[in-house]
Amino acid sequence: MKSPLFAVLLCAGFAMGQESPSANPGADTNHKAKGEVTVQGCVSRSNGDYTLIKQDPGETYELQATGKIKLRHYIGQRVEVTGQEAPSMSTSSDSMARIGSASPVTISVSSIRTIAKECAAQ
Repeated sequence: MKSPLFAVLLCAGFAMGQESPSANPGADTNHKAKGEVTVQGCVSRSNGDYTLIKQDPGETYELQATGKIKLRHYIGQRVEVTGQEAPSMSTSSDSMARIGSASPVTISVSSIRTIAKECAAQ
């Protein structure tokens, strides 16, 4: 009597082990998608372009809102943004004057959160 019960339990355990990867296809959602970055810095706007200025090392990113995100609410604040990174297409003359050349990277912002209501003066 013990052998059939053992065989059934063994088969059931094996079947459950085989289904686990396909039973939860969203299991990888905690891992970052290719090209996705998280960056902290200060949001500013000049000549229609939103930028994120990261200090240490000093880098500037062009920001593009996605979905219902309103970047204007974060101007002058220190924030953390997460989004897809891509080469910039901006040729804003004001952006070039401010940092020497247009920001080479654009972040399509999928999430943003305030870290501090004001950016520290340098």
